[in-house]
Amino acid sequence: MRALVTGGTGRVGSAIARRLEAAGHSVVAAGSSDGDLSRPDDARGVVERALDDLGGLDLLVQAAGAGFVPKPVADVTEADWDTAFGVTAKGTFFVVQAAAPHLRESRGVVVLIEDVAAYQPWPSFAAHCAAKAAQAMLTRVLARALAPEVRVCGVAPGPVAVVPGQEERRAAETLLRRVGAPEDVAEAVLYLAGADFVTGASLVVDGGRLLESGRRHGA
Repeated sequence: MRALVTGGTGRVGSAIARRLEAAGHSVVAAGSSDGDLSRPDDARGVVERALDDLGGLDLLVQAAGAGFVPKPVADVTEADWDTAFGVTAKGTFFVVQAAAPHLRESRGVVVLIEDVAAYQPWPSFAAHCAAKAAQAMLTRVLARALAPEVRVCGVAPGPVAVVPGQEERRAAETLLRRVGAPEDVAEAVLYLAGADFVTGASLVVDGGRLLESGRRHGA
């Protein structure tokens, strides 16, 4: 399988790229230095370069994102909003748009790396939550738009790339009382890449974070 992983130089994206390579896939891991995905021309360029390197495309993993910075609602600026939506929502759409003809040809797969923030209101991450909610909707919209040739799925991580020193606090937010790792997300991506009867669905990888009640993140 020939795979492009955007955000492939970050903690989660690089773990995904490594896992796919270990499973025998040919991988192009694209980072921010390869293009600004909030710009449609750059998004298309990243896809075109991957096609040149790989000779085709069977799997697109959109793990790129930006704008995960805590800030009170009253202090959020237009620039903050544009940063959050630019790569996460706009970039997702235009990367998939560019890759779609090639994925149709190979009957390929798209996996969008969402976030549990798409499904929970975090007051200090308003722009991020909204951008991730838009991306989660794109999982479903694109699944319908590209069917039946292309499957589109999402993975919604919880605490898997925790800042050192915050492990205990973040573990307490989950039902399993522990944090995860980027490798947990990578395993979910590998599963969805081969799950031939799954499309339009998001796999939550959060240790039960969404189900844990009475917690507030970033408030």
